[in-house]
Amino acid sequence: MLINYLKVALRNLYKQRIIAFINIFGLSLGIACFSLFLLYAVHEFSFDGYHKNVDDIFLVVNAPDKPSPEKTQFILTSMPLGQAMKKELPGVKDFTHYIQPYPQFVRVRGMAMKENMGFAEPSFFSMFSFTPLYGDATNALNDGSHLVISEETALRLFGKSNAIGELLQIKIEDTFRLFTISAVVKNPPSNSFIQFGIIAPFSVYAGTGEGKWSADSWGWNSYITFVQLDHGSNLPSNEPLIKAFKHIHFPNGLGSDGSYSLLPLKSLHVNPGLKGFRIATVDPQKIWLLCGIAAAILLIACINFTTLAIGRSARRAKEVGVRKISGGTRASIAWQFLMESELLAIFSTIIGLVLAQSLLPWFNQLADRQLSFSFGQSFKLFGLIALMMFIVGIISGSYPALILSGLKAIEVLKTRIKLGGSNLFMRSLVVTQFVLSTGLIIGAVIIMQQLNYMQSRNPGFEKENVIVIRADGISDTKKVYLRLKQELARRPEIESMSAADNGLGQGRGMLTSSIDQKGKSLNVAQFYVDPDYVPTLKMQLLAGRNFAWNINSDTVNAIIINETLMHGLGLNLQNSIGHVVDGYTNFGVQSAQIIGVVKDYNFKDYSHQVEPMLLYQFAIAYRTPYHFFVRIPAGGPSKSLATLQSAWKKAAPDYPLEYHFLDEDLDRFYTAEQRLSKIIGAAGAAAILLACLGLLGLTALGLVNRTKEIGIRKVLGASIVDITSVLSKELLRLVFIAIIIALPFAGWIMDKWLQNYPYRINMQWWVFALSAGGIILLSCATIGFMTIKAAYKNPVNNLREE
Repeated sequence: MLINYLKVALRNLYKQRIIAFINIFGLSLGIACFSLFLLYAVHEFSFDGYHKNVDDIFLVVNAPDKPSPEKTQFILTSMPLGQAMKKELPGVKDFTHYIQPYPQFVRVRGMAMKENMGFAEPSFFSMFSFTPLYGDATNALNDGSHLVISEETALRLFGKSNAIGELLQIKIEDTFRLFTISAVVKNPPSNSFIQFGIIAPFSVYAGTGEGKWSADSWGWNSYITFVQLDHGSNLPSNEPLIKAFKHIHFPNGLGSDGSYSLLPLKSLHVNPGLKGFRIATVDPQKIWLLCGIAAAILLIACINFTTLAIGRSARRAKEVGVRKISGGTRASIAWQFLMESELLAIFSTIIGLVLAQSLLPWFNQLADRQLSFSFGQSFKLFGLIALMMFIVGIISGSYPALILSGLKAIEVLKTRIKLGGSNLFMRSLVVTQFVLSTGLIIGAVIIMQQLNYMQSRNPGFEKENVIVIRADGISDTKKVYLRLKQELARRPEIESMSAADNGLGQGRGMLTSSIDQKGKSLNVAQFYVDPDYVPTLKMQLLAGRNFAWNINSDTVNAIIINETLMHGLGLNLQNSIGHVVDGYTNFGVQSAQIIGVVKDYNFKDYSHQVEPMLLYQFAIAYRTPYHFFVRIPAGGPSKSLATLQSAWKKAAPDYPLEYHFLDEDLDRFYTAEQRLSKIIGAAGAAAILLACLGLLGLTALGLVNRTKEIGIRKVLGASIVDITSVLSKELLRLVFIAIIIALPFAGWIMDKWLQNYPYRINMQWWVFALSAGGIILLSCATIGFMTIKAAYKNPVNNLREE
């Protein structure tokens, strides 16, 4: 019996192969989009789940008493913290310090280059489950002259994965030290929050300048601390105990505001409130947004599939009558339609997965991920798709199966049975399709507008035509900077030059501190700069003066603040100059004096309000400039870059020149939004395509039921335009209803999304009008194609067909 059902199903699919192809293609596209988006979501929520001890590993963070709207938590803690927690808190089994990889100069066979290198203690590799390939990674970190590297780094530096025994010179402070490769581990997985190429012993960092003097300092937060707890420990939820622990080490109140918190390792990647990681976290709301979009596309595809299944079934009423006269039962006829529907669903699923695999490289590039379909890793994903395939087949086949199998044979053979092409169910399907499609298109346009606004908005300084040289890892950058500045002086290709400890843009770092003001603590961003910083970036000085090269007192306690800090201190432009900030105690400066106020500028991305900020140039030995800002004339940068390259060889002959353009660094703030807008745009296009396919099916259904009407109208003298208008009117009315529903709904959703940005666009009416107009034009074209084709058909054939 099943074989008979299968044969009949294949014959009917071949007979209506064009509609069947559209049916399969539509659902395949929906399944492909759904699979890719779901694979991305599974990947993002599975970070670090592969570690053996993942449920017992926690990151120690500094959390303020009063949570900010961004739920900010700072990952950097003090060096004594880990050992103290292991000794004093119950349930702490082990700990490790971790310095995130940052660019360090290395020499391999006489060639100098930069490599990202981190530092960790031996317990790092016993706590985390990174796969060893060669050597013993844990024991390697016990020796201050040995290194652990990843397989990719070994292949790139030494041309082989087994690099055990190879030598590598690494610049530590002012000298190159010789290290031996003692272990090679497999590259950290793409869904690992911890990424590294080279790991050196933490004892090496602890022996440097900062490491030495911060070893016993509870107030200097520069280290990431991971702890491993006894399995089942309730320490993370025991807030009073953790707060009491902190109070013991801050008995005088200094630094005792807030408390430590323990965050599960698996939660780090989807915690956008974490501050300090060089690896970007993601907002889980955006992941759920993409999942919602994927579900919407799949829903549109399923609606389209159901619509076309009903449309194909409309021609088969007489077949049902013949089957019933020949002894066919209602159950056997229903099973026939369900079999055909499931067969289409299976074909669609197989093709959809193949299509998803084909689109995966493009999607990886779009999402900046290294996703792959693996049955072992994606078992739940494939199971969900299989279940979805079964449900879609049942739903799409049930409606025609139940209706057609219930028809009486005599009535079917006497007259044409209308399957309800204009009933409420079919109308609802079309309206739902276009509500979702219209919403996606409007959302994509508004997201792209907001992104363009953020990228083009003036941050409060001139970001164009500024080259940023990264000098981290170079010995005595102050001397290199002065030599380079002297080489570039009076060169027409260079307008000005400045330096700072931290850069501007994505991943450039920032030093923060707090100012105690009238019982309140103000978090302040700090930049160590030279006197040319303000004029080079063309910031606006509102009051007072800039730093001066010839005023020595400017290096003692002088600071320049922004407007936000001025207001936070309760000052204004008239009384701020000369004001002594008594609550400022950083770098041994007991009382900082304000000499200038600059107009607020955005040193963070536009999802943040401007925060309190100050500039200083205190004469502190360990504060050095790592970023050189070179302003060049507008136009082609080739001459300026040639001049810069020549001057760099004289100022720092042993180091390669590494530079970026400041506007590009700032644009990288919005990489996530760029990806999101592209993904939603592609999803909107797929949704519109699927919705138009649904219209095509519904139009075909309407034409099947009105074949005789079309012939009679033509015989009576109706023109092609008249017939097309009559046939299109009902469907276009449904599209208009969908647009009327979608416009306010999409506007409300996008208004909520824009609230996340303190600097945002105002939604313009023309965006909604243009989106609606485009959808109407596409709908008219889709419906018009079918109706005009039907209107041109010979009326004799139409009447004979009836």
